[in-house]
Amino acid sequence: MINSTESQEKSYLKEILQKLQTAHTNLERQIEKYDDEIQEGKDYIWGSKADLDGAEKAFNRMVIHQNVASGEQTLAEMRRVDRLIESPYFGRVDFLPDDKKDTQDCYIGLHTFSENVGDDILIFDWRAPISSLFYDFEKGPAVYIAPAGVITGNISLKRQYKIRRGVMEYMLESDINIDDDVLQKELSQTTNEKMKNIVVTIQREQNAIIRNSTADTLIVQGVAGSGKTSIALHRVAFLLYRNSETLHSDNMMIISPNKVFADYISNVLPELGEDNIQEIDMTEIAHDLLEDDIRFESFNGQVDFLLHDADEKNLERIRYKASTEFVEELHVYLHNMIQNGFLAVDLDIDKVRIPAGDILEIFNKLRHLRLKERLEMTANHLIIRFNTKNDTRLDSALSRKIKGEVIRMFPYKDAFALYESFYIRSGKEKLFKHKKGKPLSYEDVFPLIYTQLHFEKSTAYNRIEHLLIDEMQDYTPIQYAVIRKLFPCKKTILGDSNQSVNPYTSTTPERISSFFPGSESVKLLRSYRSTIEITDLAQRISRNEELIPVERHGNEPEIHILDSEKTEQIRIYNLIQEHRQTDYQSLGIICKTARKAEKLHSALRDQVDDLNYLDFNSKEYRDGIIITSAHMAKGLEFDQVIVPHASRHTYHTPLDRSLLYIACTRAMHRLDLTCHGEVTEFLSE
Repeated sequence: MINSTESQEKSYLKEILQKLQTAHTNLERQIEKYDDEIQEGKDYIWGSKADLDGAEKAFNRMVIHQNVASGEQTLAEMRRVDRLIESPYFGRVDFLPDDKKDTQDCYIGLHTFSENVGDDILIFDWRAPISSLFYDFEKGPAVYIAPAGVITGNISLKRQYKIRRGVMEYMLESDINIDDDVLQKELSQTTNEKMKNIVVTIQREQNAIIRNSTADTLIVQGVAGSGKTSIALHRVAFLLYRNSETLHSDNMMIISPNKVFADYISNVLPELGEDNIQEIDMTEIAHDLLEDDIRFESFNGQVDFLLHDADEKNLERIRYKASTEFVEELHVYLHNMIQNGFLAVDLDIDKVRIPAGDILEIFNKLRHLRLKERLEMTANHLIIRFNTKNDTRLDSALSRKIKGEVIRMFPYKDAFALYESFYIRSGKEKLFKHKKGKPLSYEDVFPLIYTQLHFEKSTAYNRIEHLLIDEMQDYTPIQYAVIRKLFPCKKTILGDSNQSVNPYTSTTPERISSFFPGSESVKLLRSYRSTIEITDLAQRISRNEELIPVERHGNEPEIHILDSEKTEQIRIYNLIQEHRQTDYQSLGIICKTARKAEKLHSALRDQVDDLNYLDFNSKEYRDGIIITSAHMAKGLEFDQVIVPHASRHTYHTPLDRSLLYIACTRAMHRLDLTCHGEVTEFLSE
């Protein structure tokens, strides 16, 4: 066994760091060489432009482009080496395959490293097949799947290291699962930054999700604090590594809840050496697909409406359009109308006379096309048939008239008219209320898009080969029906049914799987974020019998009951000042609604210098003390959380319960709730 003692390990670390520094120097020289060659090439073309013919200019430009590409690749490699210089590796597994005599000593880090091409690997990328041994097994019999097949053998040693700025802070070795010690150390850390990678503490059930390369659609139901978003991003990094020749970051996309969350997670992939993937939200998808003259309410607007102004008639419309029955009814209607709604009549324009039967015959032969193209192609075929039969050529004006008459044989001029007809023909007019000139209600946006996708095909997202959908519970069945049509690619879908910001439209993994036949579903039940005490309080608000908290203790959450709104604000200010005296880095003040958060921000901003307000229009995550709504806080985490207005008056509906649960489960180490008046029943139960 090499490096059996801690002192030997530290000596080996110095050797590795020296080799990494040498690699960095060599790469730096290569980059300088490419820079010089690029400049020389530009100077040559400029100085000799009068003497060079077209082929010579093209050749020299090609050489410059090749040097630019090589330089960029070398720069990316140097950045990977720089990350390894900071922390070369975090794990080691000594593995003896059954068919070998020599044990393989595998040091595992963020990236692969060897001194030269073809040399032995000194550090294995955490995504390499053999690295799965570190995450999936302890000492003893083990197995991993390599490109050559299944490799069985025995692990004789497993170690974990904490190396920061090139210094080994600790080394752990044990016959039992040593992940627990490292996990406790990492979970006890404070945080004031965006989401980070978790390669050091990936657990076995998480590793299975990350490395799943067989599922076309993988649905992950994860409890609050289970790390599902981080795992999904590590899955992206693994897939990019595994399929580097065919899959690239610009072929992947994530549907995220808002821009703040997208910015919050933007560090993870670059830390893992990959470019960030494209990010979009459902509102942007709607803007991409709908005509510019169709204005519509946002999802955030709908949630705000539900929290303040909803009545039973509106709720009835929202519930109906969030049901799978609605999707089925709309689909059947659209299918029947498109197949049977075309009313062919005899065409008689100037010298052109075409029987209705001929028109219907051509239309029926084009069933494989979407409606808009089908109507246009029917007219084109009729014109070609007439020209061929009469040995003539119709002028463009007459051709346009024929096309217009054929298009009018379908009774609805566009997707909006067809969608509106669904309610009229089914006797459900009261479920579609839209006044001309007013924004379309959010619950009608994606049913309209679904209708439009029957009208005409969209290729807007055909380049996407893998789609991530975060906060899956907040998307309705009709939205999943739209996603299925827009993204005919592999998918990873994740969320938590207990964290819906709109329980009237919440979607379960079972409902989601019905839209993606053959999908695989997995559960993440261990919660890593919060202490046992915080988790216990969250369980009182919304019980999840399957949740398994990691055994990490802290202070009991405190409920501060005040006698007025003014004294509550004073208590919140004092809690902020207390926070500044602790080692905690991040503090989130999470209100039920954006309106309440804005009001509290206005009351405190003159007293608290670094108080940042995040709302639906915010574009980036900010350091400092953050005040926001439960809706915006989803997916974020803080060392300490203050939940204001935790009274019966504020939190009393099923939606309120969900929002309170979301707010409380953002806390890692400390949780305080304040209220004036009677405390909410969700905390007194």
